[in-house]
Amino acid sequence: MSKRDDIINGRYAGTQKAGLIYTEVLGWVDLGHARGDDVRDLLIHMARGEASGKEFYEVRYAQGMSAPFGLVRSGKVMTWRIRRGRPEWERQSIALAMMISMARSFETFQGSFPSNWITDSGFSGEDLVSDLLGFYRVVSVPNPFPLLRPVSKDEALMRWDYYGKIGSWKNYSFQPLLFPDPEKFPNLHPHKGFLPPFMRTIVPYNDFLSGNVILPSHDKTFVVMGSGNGRMGL
Repeated sequence: MSKRDDIINGRYAGTQKAGLIYTEVLGWVDLGHARGDDVRDLLIHMARGEASGKEFYEVRYAQGMSAPFGLVRSGKVMTWRIRRGRPEWERQSIALAMMISMARSFETFQGSFPSNWITDSGFSGEDLVSDLLGFYRVVSVPNPFPLLRPVSKDEALMRWDYYGKIGSWKNYSFQPLLFPDPEKFPNLHPHKGFLPPFMRTIVPYNDFLSGNVILPSHDKTFVVMGSGNGRMGL
């Protein structure tokens, strides 16, 4: 759940692992979501599966959240079976499909009872586009922020105070949600933008009739005691 206190100067985005910034290209970006650690772990597990010698290997992937004080952690987890022999480009396509599927499932989980008593983060305006940015930071552009035109902390705070907290603006797609500068464009309203070219280079895997990727009947919900933060890849 992004808060006003999380906002930092966008010029430092490339070196920070957490914080909230505003960019002219993607709108609000949660740097925790945009780290891509879960995607990196997912691709590592796929590489190990390819080296295992088994005909099929399983890859588990999860996203979770912690309740206040870190006493309980809950979220969604899924396991896909993959036939060994997938080239790197196809593994990236599979990882993107897993991330998209899980991100939507997890955001729905956050927005439903009882999670919505704890957070308003379900499909918060910055979440999905930040997840997608994290994916591309792993597979193609490690420091994309100069391309995204981040603004200063003062400019970001001005947008937050004018439009309200980002958690109240829902975005159910992976397209950016843009908030025009209220001083320069006082008559404009928040609107969908377009992903930059580098975030449109990989197509999510969808060849499920080939038998090379086998999906579970459904994803599962997990609840564990203890603390953690952000995304979790297993």
